Amino acid sequence: MRRSIVNDPDDLVPEALEGLVLSHPRILDWNQEHRYVTRRVPARDKVGLVSGGGSGHEPLHAGFVGAGMLDVAVAGSVFASPTALQVLEATKAADHGQGVVQVVKNYTGDVLNFRIAGEFSGDDQIDTEIVLVDDDIASDKGGNEGPGRRGTAATVIVEKICGAAAEQGYTLPEVAAIGRRVAGRARSMSLALAAGTHPGDEEPQFELPADAVELGVGIHGERGIDRVPYTDADGLTAQLVDPLVEHLQLRRGEDVLAIVNGLGSAYPLELQVAARALHHRLADLGIHITRSLVGSYVTSLDMQGFSITLMPLDDEICRLWDAPVRTPALTW
Repeated sequence: MRRSIVNDPDDLVPEALEGLVLSHPRILDWNQEHRYVTRRVPARDKVGLVSGGGSGHEPLHAGFVGAGMLDVAVAGSVFASPTALQVLEATKAADHGQGVVQVVKNYTGDVLNFRIAGEFSGDDQIDTEIVLVDDDIASDKGGNEGPGRRGTAATVIVEKICGAAAEQGYTLPEVAAIGRRVAGRARSMSLALAAGTHPGDEEPQFELPADAVELGVGIHGERGIDRVPYTDADGLTAQLVDPLVEHLQLRRGEDVLAIVNGLGSAYPLELQVAARALHHRLADLGIHITRSLVGSYVTSLDMQGFSITLMPLDDEICRLWDAPVRTPALTW
């Protein structure tokens, strides 16, 4: 039975947001009524950046509010989109007179409510652009079947690059364009050794035998595209890396940004072992990891597993990635 550190499950999200803001008083403030987190000191005269979605993926999104990334992050309930009203109020809070870019993971509820909010924001004379993140190759059915690829850990890259571009004075169309270019180039894939459990529930979202791994899981606990035999870290990592290399058509001599992302219960020791395997696997192919993150950035409650995100780099994206950032979850 899974036990949680929780008071009333219905109060989990607002209490967690309050705890985050109290822990980072120099960086964050928040609006309790509409459940969005803002910068403590608002930026001025730049394109605003807002993102959000269901909770349960922490530190995404509120952990990436601050200088060099998001202006505002809006939180729904666990694995549930924020309402259109919440998104509208968050968009207003993100506006500094130069328009607002909305970074949206490709899930039906998120897309619908951000689009509605974008339409209504025009009534307040706020220009908005949506950047849709759809990096998960496991959910790519091809053609127009279904809602398309899910948005997962590439969201961190999009928020970082768009945030840096906005800080450097890019216009609203320019920030949206660089964000879409990043979203179009970054791809991810995940696996789970055990499913996550909703706070207040006693059982995980799905069961796995000890000798099996769920390949291609989603960050809302969605089942994968295949169930494969459990193996060592090198073998598990290869299950994710090889499809990404093929999908992106990466070539010898290419430079990439790589994220090894824990899904909730993977230890840092385990993630570093996966990072080692990733570096060696790509080095054997002549592909260079020139920028990387290793840690838990886009989680699925307490799911035991990890994802890998790869994105080819160019000079502009590399420069924007290296630009200063100060948020609770990412700082350099």
